[in-house]
Amino acid sequence: MTTLHIIGGGLAGSEAAWQAAQAGVRVALHEMRPVRGTDAHVTDGLAELVCSNSFRSDDWENNAVGLLHEEMRRANSLILRAADAHKLPAGGALAVDRHGFSAEVTRALEEHPNIEIHREEIAGLPPDDWQSVIVATGPLTSPALAEAVRKITGEESLAFFDAIAPVIHRESVNMDIAWLQSRYDKKGPGGGDADYLNCPMNEEQYRAFIAALLAGEKTEFKEWEKSTPYFEGCLPIEVMASRGEETLRFGPMKPVGLQDPRSDRRPYAVVQLRQDNALGTLWNMVGFQTKLKHGEQTHIFRMIPGLENAQFARLGGLHRNTFLNSPRVLDATLRLKAQSRLRFAGQVTGVEGYVESAAIGLLAGRFAAAELNGRDIVSPPPTTAFGALLAHITGGADEKTFQPMNVNFGLFPDLGERARGKDRKKLMAHRAIRDLETWLGENREAAE
Repeated sequence: MTTLHIIGGGLAGSEAAWQAAQAGVRVALHEMRPVRGTDAHVTDGLAELVCSNSFRSDDWENNAVGLLHEEMRRANSLILRAADAHKLPAGGALAVDRHGFSAEVTRALEEHPNIEIHREEIAGLPPDDWQSVIVATGPLTSPALAEAVRKITGEESLAFFDAIAPVIHRESVNMDIAWLQSRYDKKGPGGGDADYLNCPMNEEQYRAFIAALLAGEKTEFKEWEKSTPYFEGCLPIEVMASRGEETLRFGPMKPVGLQDPRSDRRPYAVVQLRQDNALGTLWNMVGFQTKLKHGEQTHIFRMIPGLENAQFARLGGLHRNTFLNSPRVLDATLRLKAQSRLRFAGQVTGVEGYVESAAIGLLAGRFAAAELNGRDIVSPPPTTAFGALLAHITGGADEKTFQPMNVNFGLFPDLGERARGKDRKKLMAHRAIRDLETWLGENREAAE
C-alpha cells in the first residue's frame, strides 16, 4: 500500500491526515516542531492556534464562514469536532480553548491506527520515492522548502505580514470600569449574551489613544521585508489608525450594539476582550494585532480604561507569511502542475483563516485518498463553501493580482433570482447544504 506523506501538522495537515486515514489510507504525518521551532508557535502540539482563538461566526445561514463550519461538520471534520468539544462563550462566534483544542487533535491523530507521526523537518523537496505528498506547511513554510518549490514552479512566492493580538490575565481587568456584554446581546454556540469584556472610551480618551498608537515605536523591518504587503483582514491596530482618526471607531473599536450599564449610554469607542481559555483566566484583545514594540504595548494599552493595571500573558507580535500563486501553479485538485505527486493545502495555497485552511486540508486529504484508492476525484460543487473556496484558489482568482482570501458569499455562483440582504445569503446557504449532501452521498457510494 502506498503511503500518503503529509508535511506539516497545523490545521490543514492535521485535517488532511484525518480525512485520508478515515478513508483507509496509510498516512505519515511529518511535523518539524519541536526539532525546529517557528517565530509564532509556542508548543509542539498539532493544530496549534498561533493568533486568535476564534473560528469567527458560527451562523451558517447568514455567514459564509459559519456555512463552512457546517459543511465541515457534515464532512466529519476533526478540526470542527475538536473545536465544538472545546468551545468557549463568544457571542455569535465559535471560539475555543486553544490548549484543549490542540490536545484533542493531537490525541486523535496519535491514536489513529492508520497514522504515524514523525517529528522531523523535511528540508527542500520530499524524497523522489514519496509518490503521494500533501504539503501543508502553512504560512511559516521553512525557507528550504519554500525555495525548492520556487525553483520548480518558476514563480516567486508572494508574502505578507500577519500580526498577533495580546492576551491579558482576566484578574487584572478593572471591572469597576469594564462590563460583560455581547454586541446586540447576541447569543452564540454554547454562550450567552454577555461573552465579551468591554472597555469604554469617551472622545478625549479615544483621541489620546490614537495619538499614542501613531507615535509608538514599531518593529523595524529588514530591507527585504519592506515591500511585503499586509493581509487586509488582519491589519495591525496602528496601521488601521494611520488610515484616519476615525478608522478604529468604525472597525474593531466600534461601540454599536453596546451600552455601558453604568451610564446607560453608548460609549464613544469600545475595546473588546474575548475569552481565550476554558478557565476564563485569559482574554484576547479583539482586533488588536500589532507591530508595536513590547514596551510600547504595555504603556499604550494600559491607557485603555479598565486596563490601566493589565497584566499581559502574551504581547502582540508580527510574523511573515508565505503563499503560492495558486491559480497559476495548482490544478483543480490542488496538485502542483510542475510536479503532480505534490499537493498543497492550507494557508500556503492563499486561503486566509483557520477554518479556510482546515477546509482546504480536508479536500486535499480526500482527493489524495481517492487517488490512492483508485477512485475518480469528484470536486465539491462551486455552490458549496468548499467548492467556492477551491474554485477561487485554483483558477477563479486573477493570477496577476492574487491575494489571500477569506471565504465569503462573493465567491459563490449567483442565485439567478432576485434576493436581497439576509434572504439572499440564507438562500445561498441552503442551496450549499443541499448540494453538499449530494456530493457527500456520491463520494460515499463511490467508496463502497
